[in-house]
This record gives sequence, C-alpha cells and structure tokens, in this order.
Amino acid sequence: MSEISPEVPDNRQDAPSHVDPNSTRITKPGVKRLVLTLSVLFSLVLGFPFLWKSVEIYRSSLPFGEISEMESNPSLSFPCRFQAVFINFNSNPSPNHLQLSILDKITELTSNSSQCGACANDLALSVTVDSISSCTQTHPTDNSNYYRCGAISAVDFDFSNDDDDGVDELLESVLGVKNVYSVVVVNGGGEGIRAVVGKYRHAWIVGSVEEEEEESVLVSRVAEIFVKMFVNGGTENGLIHGEFMPVGADRRIVLSFNLLNAEPNDWVYDWDFQRVDETLLAPIIKVLGPIANISVESQVLYHTPKSSFSYWDEKWKSYIFSTKDLPFFMWGGVVVWNPPGCLNSETNHPSRHTMSREDLQAVFEVFMGQFRQLFGLKSNNLYIGASGTYHLLPSGKGFTEWELDVLSRQFACFNLHSCATTLGSLSRLVQSLPRMIIMDEIGKLVQFSLEAAKLAQSNASLGDNESSAVSSGQARSLAEDAFFHPSIMSISYYSFEHCFAIYSPFFLPVSMHVLLAALREWKRYKQEKAKYTAWKAKVKVES
Repeated sequence: MSEISPEVPDNRQDAPSHVDPNSTRITKPGVKRLVLTLSVLFSLVLGFPFLWKSVEIYRSSLPFGEISEMESNPSLSFPCRFQAVFINFNSNPSPNHLQLSILDKITELTSNSSQCGACANDLALSVTVDSISSCTQTHPTDNSNYYRCGAISAVDFDFSNDDDDGVDELLESVLGVKNVYSVVVVNGGGEGIRAVVGKYRHAWIVGSVEEEEEESVLVSRVAEIFVKMFVNGGTENGLIHGEFMPVGADRRIVLSFNLLNAEPNDWVYDWDFQRVDETLLAPIIKVLGPIANISVESQVLYHTPKSSFSYWDEKWKSYIFSTKDLPFFMWGGVVVWNPPGCLNSETNHPSRHTMSREDLQAVFEVFMGQFRQLFGLKSNNLYIGASGTYHLLPSGKGFTEWELDVLSRQFACFNLHSCATTLGSLSRLVQSLPRMIIMDEIGKLVQFSLEAAKLAQSNASLGDNESSAVSSGQARSLAEDAFFHPSIMSISYYSFEHCFAIYSPFFLPVSMHVLLAALREWKRYKQEKAKYTAWKAKVKVES
C-alpha cells in the first residue's frame, strides 16, 4: 500500500492571466547559468598567464650597462717613459730647457695622430746633461729608474767606431730598464750627425754640436726617435690599417714553408727544415708568443714548368714577379732561388741535392723581411725621417724589443676595440629581438669577455704590454664566441607573431565562444532581472 504525502499548500501568488511574459517576470531570475559561464571565462583568463609562462623564451641577463660603457670608451692608456742623456756638452745646456723643447716637438709630432696604442695621455720625460765637470738632470715625476749620473762615463764607450752591436750591448748594461726608452746624445765623433736605433729600448746620436741651430736639430731627432720609432714602430700612421694582420681572434698563425722544384727533370732539391725550425724559427715563435700562437709546417713539392715569367726591374736590380702573376699568394712571400751550376748540368737523370746552411740562411732572411711586413714593420735597416736618416740594428730574434712593445700595444688596442664593437653589436641585437633565446653560456662568455677587457686595461695602465696583449686577445676571442654562438640563429628567434600563429587556431575559437557566451548570458540576466523588477513595482502600486 503506497504512502500518501500530505498536500503542501502553494503560497505563490497565482499569476494573473493578463501578464505578458515578454515584458514581465513574476519570479526572481536565477544566477546559476551566469555563474557557470563567468567561471569558465575567468578560468580561461586566469590560465592565460600560465600559458604565456609555459611558452616563455629563456634569456640570460646581459650587462648592457657595462657593454655600453666599454663601447663608448674602449681606449687603453699606456704609460711611456722617455729619457734623453746628453754627454760631453761643453756649453752645459739647461736640462729643463731641453726637456721643454723635446716635449714641444713630441707634441707637434703627435698632434695630428689619433693612433691606437699611443701614449699621448701618459708621457713622462727625464733629461740629463752629463758633462765632464757636472751633471744636472730634471726631476722625474714618477718612481721609474732613470739614468744615473756618470754611468756612461764610467764605462769605456767608443761611439766613433762602427761597432754598433758592441755599443748597443754596453748601453743595455747601463740603460737596461724595462718600459723606459732612452736616447743618448754624444757631442763629438767627427763631422756630421749619425743616429742609430738599437735592438733593445735605446738609441744614440753622435755628432759635433757647436751652434744653437745644431742643438735644435738634435732636439728634433730625439723627439722623432721617441715618436716615430719607439711609439709608432717606424711607420707614419702606426701599424694597424683597419685590421691587425695577420692575427685573427684565435691568435693562431700557421707558417707554411714550401720548397717548390720547378720541372724536376735534372736537379731535385731538399732541405733540412728541422734545423731551420730549431735555429731560426724557434726564437721568433717565442718572442711573438704574447701576440700570436704560431705553428709551423713545411713540404717539398714538384710541379710542371711555371706558367709565369719574371722580368727585370731597374729599381730593385733583380728579376721579379708581379702580384697578378701569383694570385694564390694573398698572404706571404715568394723567393725565386736559382742554385749555382744547375743550368750547366748536362745529365738527363735528376740528381738530388740538399740546400746548404748558407743558402737557407739567405733565403730565410728574405722570408723574415716578408714576415715583418705582414705586421706592418720595416723590412730594411734604414729609416728616413723628417729630421734625418736612422740606422736600425737588426735582432737575431727577428724583432727588436721596442718593436715587440709596439706590436703588443697595437695588438692590445685593436683587440679591445674589436671586443667592444662585437659586444655592442650583440647588445643591440639582443635588445631589438625581445624573444631571442639567450643561453647561460652566452651570458658567461660576455661576462668573461668584459673581465678580460678590464684586466687588459689595468695591465696597460701599469705598463705591462705583454699581459695587456694576452688579456685583450682573450677578451676579443670570448666576445666573438658569444656573438657567433650556435644558439643565436634565425631559427632561435621565437617572435610574438610566430607564437600567435601557432596557438591562435587552438585557443582563439574556444576563447571567442566562451566570451560571446558570457556576454550573451550577462545580457539575458539583465533583461530578466529588469522584468522581475518591473513586476514587483507594479504589484506594490496595486496593493
């Protein structure tokens, strides 16, 4: 038997039969549909940041401020310490007057030069007049070890003979102080003025000086040696013309020596290159260590008769080839060596020979001159300046100490400029593409490059040219490693347009439907609520 529930009275007011459902509502509209729709919309809006975070590009922070500061001022401040020593001057000229005259001439020679690696901003000059009766000198502005009065007089110097190497060694024993460049001016030694630049960091000028005009000539020569030789390396515009050749960012140089036997049907030559490497090349590789990492290779080749022919040149008094005849030698040099007696050979069978030590020495002297030209240095022993002619003593190492100083300063300066330019380009590239991937490794390379550059600047200010060259080379190499990192490619550029094109087909239709549904439900709810409010107001008026 089923249970019968008691009847529950309905307290709702009976809807009048004349109520229009399109304009009047007698029940309060529900909010369930509105809440559900808005909750879906809010969930979509709240989930957008998480979606954006999930597709975010990782970018390591780069020190843009430090990069900009270095790019605006990538200069190096090298201190230059000069001293001029005047010997056997009877008139006892004032060292202060000579100092001012030489400084004025140095300023005149460097006024039109903006050479990288110069030392115009940090220059000190000491002048000493050491005569038989007295010795006066200017007071140095720093603590450098300058000339001691009587040091040259205490040693048996003979500047009048032609033993320049002996004089050079004796002056090194007296003036051998690192980072101090000296010029010794000796009154006497016959007629005329003779100037010699040694293979260390000093030079000497010998000549009879009796008039004030000749004294001014000596002042001009001293200043010219300081600027043109010890600072510029014997060139007018320095050693760098757009790029420091031939050293790249990795500091590697490969010296490839090839012995070519042309049409080897009678004489075939070989060479003892191991001895050449040990005796001639090893000292050069060692002294150039702070600038370049040099490796050597050699080979002996046999080829058909040459397709180019040499021609006589009156200027050089020899048979030469033009550069268009040797298109495959962009860097380096060629020596055409005709062995004596080979043309008189009547044999039809090739005979093997080995180049003698003397022939190898002569050939490699030419190679050494060509190698020096690659670095912008002079290949001969003579420099003709505005004030006169200077004889340059060669070094058994291929490069004199003052030339190595110039190379180190120029190399350090060029590397730092290249480092600043590369890092500046990387900074602008990264800031222009906000969604480019920047790995942590790139950030570390940039940071290490900046630290190496600062170390190069610090070493330069202390006068340590070699350490500055090494640090600047590391800074340049690290900067280029960062700029050419494999992750910095066009495929790694994940732009906003690319992201929108990928995700819009999935999320845009759903988002539009949810948004339109929320707007439609909100509009419906407002209409139904307005109907209900109107009905309540009507009922209240009737009652």
